[in-house]
Amino acid sequence: MTTLDTDAAPALGGPMLAQERRLVTAIPGPRSQELLARKAAAVAAGVGHTAPIAAVAAGGGVVVDADGNSLIDLGSGIAVTSVGNAHPKVVEAVQRQAAQFTHTCFMVSPYEGYVAVAEALNRLTPGGFAKKSALFNSGAEAVENAVKIARKATGRQAVVAFDHAYHGRTNLTMALTAKSMPYKSGFGPFAAEVYRAPMSYPYRDGLAGPEAAAKAISVIEKQVGAENLAAVIIEPIQGEGGFIVPAEGFLPAISAWCTANGVVLIADEVQSGFARTGAMFASEHFGLVPDLVTTAKGIAGGLPLAAVTGRAEIMDAAHAGGLGGTYGGNPIACAAALASIEVFETEDLSDRAREIEALMTARLETMQAADPRIGDIRGRGAMIAIELVDPATQAPAGALAGAVARRCIADGVIVLTCGTYGNVLRFLPPLTIDDALLSEGLDVVAAALAAEVAA
Repeated sequence: MTTLDTDAAPALGGPMLAQERRLVTAIPGPRSQELLARKAAAVAAGVGHTAPIAAVAAGGGVVVDADGNSLIDLGSGIAVTSVGNAHPKVVEAVQRQAAQFTHTCFMVSPYEGYVAVAEALNRLTPGGFAKKSALFNSGAEAVENAVKIARKATGRQAVVAFDHAYHGRTNLTMALTAKSMPYKSGFGPFAAEVYRAPMSYPYRDGLAGPEAAAKAISVIEKQVGAENLAAVIIEPIQGEGGFIVPAEGFLPAISAWCTANGVVLIADEVQSGFARTGAMFASEHFGLVPDLVTTAKGIAGGLPLAAVTGRAEIMDAAHAGGLGGTYGGNPIACAAALASIEVFETEDLSDRAREIEALMTARLETMQAADPRIGDIRGRGAMIAIELVDPATQAPAGALAGAVARRCIADGVIVLTCGTYGNVLRFLPPLTIDDALLSEGLDVVAAALAAEVAA
């Protein structure tokens, strides 16, 4: 496959790509079809894909494919490229580090980059207490290690997760994840001592936060028992589960119960962290101060890195050698993370996420007023979703969401679905997208919804 010659104007936070939606061929075009055929022959069938394109360049708010099509990116690689794909500061930091050394294994010979990332996370995550961090490769790996740390610190075994939760695809994190298909079906048996509590879901349960928390706590106390419980893990704003924002008062009540019962509260901020929601971490919207925080995705501008950060006394519970991994805190990924964190702070991308929220919410509310199939609009910052329903019954309209997403992609806009019922369209644009491009992307979403009425 050849690299495209992109004759373009500078993009905000990305390579020199024209910030435009451009359809040269039908999607997928012939070059993309060629790669997809090779994928089908060479890659395990379990590794799916959403957009049938062969990406060759990305930056700002676009992804360019091998056929010259330029698609508006409302997915950010699932909230990963928040600072924009190939941000110049990230690229330069990666190149500089790669020229020095690519690996020593931090457990063999430590290096400054790992320590500097840990220091930054200790500073940025919620809570004014002493903190420590450990670095890993993926969100699932961070979640597994957070559970290990909590079990070691408390001497207890049980863990509670919530309805609609997504925490990963490894054995333990599949047990924590709520949705069976495609994440769990046929892959059991799963890790033991994992229990589930009801999540606050205002659109579906109609409960106030304290009432929803009381319901969850009652389930935990009756089915698990505080004396057996090592940790409660929760996404402050759920990701794959449907961008569910809990009712006010829910998270503080869960947190207070955990504190009163010596239970470690783990906030999974893998998708919601790093300015995505208009705050550096989604926990901040709720006044939530977790004992441990897991991070990944947006942390390193597209390079694989993850972390567990939390109270120093809890983090230090694991014995020497109990935490780690050959590639955890890879020096190139650490360099990318430090550059990304600098961009988040110096370019005030939390503020940009709030601007994106205002633009998107206003436009989606206009759409909702004319289309009763949009049952709910929710989220924070540049983490916004619409839940599609049957207007007569409010039953989830999963087939509609899938059809709209496919139509958007065919028309040059990358849109992702999510939700337990597959009926949620989620929008995760890069924080470097410009307003005009974002507005055009929403135009395409509106047109796709209207077309599905006609269909």
